Amino acid sequence: MSAPAPSPLATVVADPDRAPARQGEVLTDAALAFIAALHRRFTPRRDELLARRAERRAEIARTGTLDFLPGTAAVREDPDWRVAPAPAALNDRRVEITGPTDRKMTINALNSGARVWLADFEDASSPTWENVIGGQLNLIDAYERRIDFTSEQGKSYALKPADELATVVMRPRGWHLDERHLTVDGRPVPGALVDFGLYFFHNARRLIDLGKGPYFYLPKTESHLEARLWNDVFVFAQDHLGIPRGSVRATVLIETITAAYEMEEILYELREHASGLNAGRWDYLFSIVKNFRDGGAKFVLPDRNAVTMTAPFMRAYTELLVRTCHKRGAHAIGGMAAFIPSRKDPEVNEVAFRKVKADKDREAHDGFDGSWVAHPDLVPVARASFDAVLGERPHQKDRLREDVHVEAGELIAVDSLEAKPTYEGLRNAVQVGTRYIEAWLRGLGAVAIFNLMEDAATAEISRSQIWQWINAGVVLDNGRKATAELVCEVAAEELAAVRAEIGPDAFAAGRWAEAHDLLLKVALDEDYADFLTLPAYELLE
Repeated sequence: MSAPAPSPLATVVADPDRAPARQGEVLTDAALAFIAALHRRFTPRRDELLARRAERRAEIARTGTLDFLPGTAAVREDPDWRVAPAPAALNDRRVEITGPTDRKMTINALNSGARVWLADFEDASSPTWENVIGGQLNLIDAYERRIDFTSEQGKSYALKPADELATVVMRPRGWHLDERHLTVDGRPVPGALVDFGLYFFHNARRLIDLGKGPYFYLPKTESHLEARLWNDVFVFAQDHLGIPRGSVRATVLIETITAAYEMEEILYELREHASGLNAGRWDYLFSIVKNFRDGGAKFVLPDRNAVTMTAPFMRAYTELLVRTCHKRGAHAIGGMAAFIPSRKDPEVNEVAFRKVKADKDREAHDGFDGSWVAHPDLVPVARASFDAVLGERPHQKDRLREDVHVEAGELIAVDSLEAKPTYEGLRNAVQVGTRYIEAWLRGLGAVAIFNLMEDAATAEISRSQIWQWINAGVVLDNGRKATAELVCEVAAEELAAVRAEIGPDAFAAGRWAEAHDLLLKVALDEDYADFLTLPAYELLE
């Protein structure tokens, strides 16, 4: 008896009684067939590339260093190639706002006055099935101008006229995450293909009709081969649905240390679809710790807030990014201003706005073409910094930064920092990590903690620093050694402080014990977990 033929559709593996509202509008048979086609064609290559990541990490552990690739020198040395010209909707990117795709954020981000909204299905979104489906619906509804929102307080939100709205650049999940609610041939589909596939299927033609296009931010990329995979996905998707080639544009986050050594190669692989590169701070530091976690004292990072973008190895990274982008005709997009303005404390606001302005002034003067903010109130601050440099010009790609020459060792010169780990830094890592993971388990991916908008990258750098400090035998500024026992002590104190702060009823209604246990697991286990979101995903309801 022959085996049954595989289904041409992706299979929905979810409780039908708990299906998100309007799920059927997203998971049509045609959309599920498209997801199945993407999965069968590209998931085997995704698997090979994930294995290659592990091999490269083992090589870094063995050698303790990284270098530009000798095998791709010809790409770097060829002066003639450029990425595709920017479409009109992405020519001026001086301010970009980031955030998840819930209904209120969708309206506020589009209305924010920013030129671009990074509509995030990745680090600012907890991948509950409701968030995955709801985010897709919210974007469709926004493009159809049938989206509104009324808060519990009765405040109404609606879209401004079309010519005042931000251009959407959607960020799917990274290659490492699977989506357990959709399977093909019995295997979960990579979350990246689910997020990309559903968005592209439902919106590519609609966006072209609106004078824009399907634009994407690509996260967690670790090599030019991963960029090549994305490019092949774009070509296949456009051909499969009859969308003109080159309609897709992709901006790649250079947020891993390995990708920093392959910036030109990444742009080259995507050149028909490339729009630019972005400097992502917390994930970049997380990647340095992850890859060089057993590299000894010279790779030990101090408190995360002590590692500013003016640190020599961070300057090398950002200046190389601007130089690379402009050499190839791509936009260089700066990092995040994560501050959340306080309506109760004008002094906090004044200090924070001053820091944001200094950061955005530096980026604009360094040659960046735009930058990120996490809150609409920061849009005017960032815009003023770029307006002062750009004036009426849409970007400054003509500023080639030929004065920049970065050697391989400069990108990993972590020991150029004078700051050292502190007890307060350890306590902050435990506090922020616990509070963020608890919210993530409840379905919230963008969380205001201590006046900063935090996302999954925050939790990653927090738990990674704890792991690194313990395994490197760091002695903190108060004379105490970083140990598992000390971390457990601090974590217990933090849990008690949260309970006192929010009250026993709210504490019991939350997921604080699970967050505490997960943070300790990924911070203290001898075997370092590549991403904390992998074990965390198993706890999502």
